[in-house]
Amino acid sequence: MKDRQSWIRFLPSPVVLNTATLGSLGKIGKAPGTVGSAAGLIWYTVVFFPLGHIPYFILLALTVYLAIEFCGEAEKRLYQRDPKSIILDEFVAVPVCYIGLQPYLEMGYAWAIFLIGFGIFRFFDIIKPIGINRLQSYPGGVGIVVDDLAAGLATCLSLHLLLWGMTAM
Repeated sequence: MKDRQSWIRFLPSPVVLNTATLGSLGKIGKAPGTVGSAAGLIWYTVVFFPLGHIPYFILLALTVYLAIEFCGEAEKRLYQRDPKSIILDEFVAVPVCYIGLQPYLEMGYAWAIFLIGFGIFRFFDIIKPIGINRLQSYPGGVGIVVDDLAAGLATCLSLHLLLWGMTAM
């Protein structure tokens, strides 16, 4: 299969690698994915939370596209399959975890919802149950990002069910 050419190949390696690793964050400790997820939670809180539905999904689509491009190119330049230092995938997947939860967050206890969501996301991202692990077999940036998006969707569904159950009581 012919490798498709992308605009990102023209960017200098420091730009590509620093974006994919969120600068030095991808090199912190033994669990850089957790660091990327924490950065993603801050990103969600500051940027996504105040947005309406349409801007939310436009920004989400744009960041997912960019993550696929940057992560795929970084993988090529590092000569490694999905290296741990690439954490842009976790970063962009965190806003998926909280889709549609603004009403619950505004009711109070946002900090608890954020912490529970963070924990559930890390569980799904690390353990990769319900077929999430198979998604990593896609080539390039898609394989790097899509499993995190699936973990984000599973987290979102879990949070909705949990919060629905708690408010129904």
